[in-house]
Amino acid sequence: MRLKNIPGAKEAVAVSPYVVHTPFEKRGRWREAFRKDAPLYIEVGMGKGQFLMRMAELHPERLYVGIEMYDSVLLRALQKKKSLEDAGISLPNLLFLRLDARLLPDVFDQNEVDGIYLNFSDPWPKARHDKRRLTSRVFLERYTRILKPEGRVEFKTDNRTLFDFSLEEARQDPSWTIEACTYDLHNDPVLSLNNIMTEYEEKFSAQGIPISKMIIRFGPDS
Repeated sequence: MRLKNIPGAKEAVAVSPYVVHTPFEKRGRWREAFRKDAPLYIEVGMGKGQFLMRMAELHPERLYVGIEMYDSVLLRALQKKKSLEDAGISLPNLLFLRLDARLLPDVFDQNEVDGIYLNFSDPWPKARHDKRRLTSRVFLERYTRILKPEGRVEFKTDNRTLFDFSLEEARQDPSWTIEACTYDLHNDPVLSLNNIMTEYEEKFSAQGIPISKMIIRFGPDS
């Protein structure tokens, strides 16, 4: 996917009060950053942030960190959060990071994260790039270093090839148990309940493209 560079995005992100600018110092102390002891959830590759902002609004009892590595994309999320605040919707339980996902274990401590969301991640279609996929076993291992036992990863995509790859990666890794999966989320009577759509999800669904979803749990099947 080709990203449009927004002039001034890097500078705007660098001074935003919504962004944690010293994330490595927060490792093991994220609840102090929020000044609240509550379950902590992260979205890796959050895009423009619609999903996570809605989650933060619906669940004020949780803490959320949105992670995006591209300044121009993150800027759109910051603008959206500012617009919500101007409309009287405050989200003190939501912070953002500009971060490469490979650094997650350097920013979050062992057992610090309660759950991870992966929504419409880059499929990295070339075989030689498979380890860059956020659902590869390389990344699944990184998640085990920050998730609490029984913590979950929830993954949604419109890409059937990526979804099949992701299921197989989880099946091959004994650290994970597949709790649920569907190739047609919006017509699944269970998984569709309380589903919050991302910008991409709204777009693809309007085109009649089915959405796949899997939920995997950190820990062996009991």
